[in-house]
Amino acid sequence: MTRLSLTLTAATIMVAANIYGATTADAEDSPSVPPGTEASASAPVEVDANDPDLKLPEGGTLAEPKVLDIKQVVEDQTGDERREDTNADVKFALQSEVLFPKDSAKLTGEAKSRIAAIAEEITTQNASKIRVFGFTDNLGSSAHGDVLSKQRANAVQKVLESELNDSAVTYEVRGYGEQYPISSNATESGRKKNRRVEVSFPRTS
Repeated sequence: MTRLSLTLTAATIMVAANIYGATTADAEDSPSVPPGTEASASAPVEVDANDPDLKLPEGGTLAEPKVLDIKQVVEDQTGDERREDTNADVKFALQSEVLFPKDSAKLTGEAKSRIAAIAEEITTQNASKIRVFGFTDNLGSSAHGDVLSKQRANAVQKVLESELNDSAVTYEVRGYGEQYPISSNATESGRKKNRRVEVSFPRTS
């Protein structure tokens, strides 16, 4: 008889959004869950170990085990800065308004201090491959957005390079313009989120 094998595969994404200086949201503020997934105090359903539907077919093999990718998202109260942590990567997203004047790629004084803080985290993670990607909203021409987003990414990369001062670190710098929005461009609040520079690197600790 084929040995019983029971595989439970779960695709789970955990998102923890924390807002600095804010209190924990009440339970009634949480989104509703799909029917049938509500928490229950009842005992789990008993499983019949002899059920043929739970047996691995003759000659069958199990898929390789996978580590679930857990994502944690932290955004400051103003929304100017956002950090995403997964099992593999760390990503910082800085809104363009805190980095540059309007329609400019010249960094402000505040921007340099924020980038320096990211450089400290890169050092903590001992990361050697850094990605710096620039993005804009969909206002203006697509060509202008492509150029501006690349110029802004270059400006952030130069500060990181100066702060890290490590020849072993390599950079991938790109300007994506209005591609890959993270919010709707139909409103100014959404466009503000889309105007950003992202700095990401592999997690090593």
